[in-house]
Amino acid sequence: MADRGDPPEGPSENSASGSEDEYRSLVFDESFVRAARLQEFSAQERMGEHARAVRSLPGRAVRNGSRAALALVLLIALAFGTAVFMGFRHPYANPVTRRAEPLRMTVVPLAPRGVVPAGTTAALFASSPAAPFPKGAAGISLPVNRRTENFSDNQVFTALATVKDYLVASSLDRDVLGGNAVRPVESLLDPDQMGQFDRSMNEPHDDGQHAASGWLVRFDADKVTPDPEIRVRGTLRYAEVGADALEVVSDHTFAYVLHPVVSGPQQAGGASLFTVRREMRFRFDRDDLRLHRLEVQTSYVQAGPQSCSAGTTGALRPLLAGERASGGGPAGTDPYATGRPAAALCGTLAVSSPPPRAPQTAPRGPQASGTAVSRP
Repeated sequence: MADRGDPPEGPSENSASGSEDEYRSLVFDESFVRAARLQEFSAQERMGEHARAVRSLPGRAVRNGSRAALALVLLIALAFGTAVFMGFRHPYANPVTRRAEPLRMTVVPLAPRGVVPAGTTAALFASSPAAPFPKGAAGISLPVNRRTENFSDNQVFTALATVKDYLVASSLDRDVLGGNAVRPVESLLDPDQMGQFDRSMNEPHDDGQHAASGWLVRFDADKVTPDPEIRVRGTLRYAEVGADALEVVSDHTFAYVLHPVVSGPQQAGGASLFTVRREMRFRFDRDDLRLHRLEVQTSYVQAGPQSCSAGTTGALRPLLAGERASGGGPAGTDPYATGRPAAALCGTLAVSSPPPRAPQTAPRGPQASGTAVSRP
């Protein structure tokens, strides 16, 4: 009979006796190994029957995510508040933006000495000092431009070209001359001057700042029609007036032939010559150069033939062929007069268009003889 520690088939043949019996329970012979039942569990079976070694608490992940999001929001708010605070309290001084100054203008009507001559367009130009003048925009020529200390060649050219555009729009544009448009002129102005310009067009006033003739040439469309041919001659010069400003000065004479507005066909030889001299000063900063605009600083205009009493606030009121100036010439000054003083000026037209049969050699352009008389 086999012992408790013997294999199922009985004791082995080479079983030891004596002291080796105590190790019999620890030794597996070949018959025991063959009789043993081996079973190996799969990985899924092994994992399914065992609990996880580490368990996550159900509410901690959500709480940690909320805290992280709250910290991120607080960080962003702190950064934004710091940026705003530094924007208001930064140690650098804010740059001072210069506003365009109002245009200062003087408009002087020139009264003829006698009767205004009549003629055709060709005859009036041929017998006048404007005979050699170029036609239209060709008479507004640009000087050779060179860079200044703080402005490049291209910036100087831009300033000169913008002034030419302004002179063409304000002195040669047919719609502007007839009072039908102002946009070609207004679009070139610094925005700070647009309010003054609009008031000058809509509510002209004789105060040295709001006369329409200070900005542009405009005729009374109910009285005359300008001829398409306009003669022009003059000069442009420029200079740097600071590290951030360019100045351009223009001095041009414009000769117009005006046809009277009549109910029937216009009579041949019924036109007259009208001359306007415009001396203007323009200023450009770097924004003006970049945006193709300008600031008109001063405007000095002489225009005739007109009567001294014609007024200089709105459209020009030329004397037509065969007419004389009322009052005979410049008015005197009355220091004892009461009421609001007038700022009008008047001069005598020393150069006018004579009849075609008696041409004269006279100085170029209109001139006011003597000193213009002010009526303060």
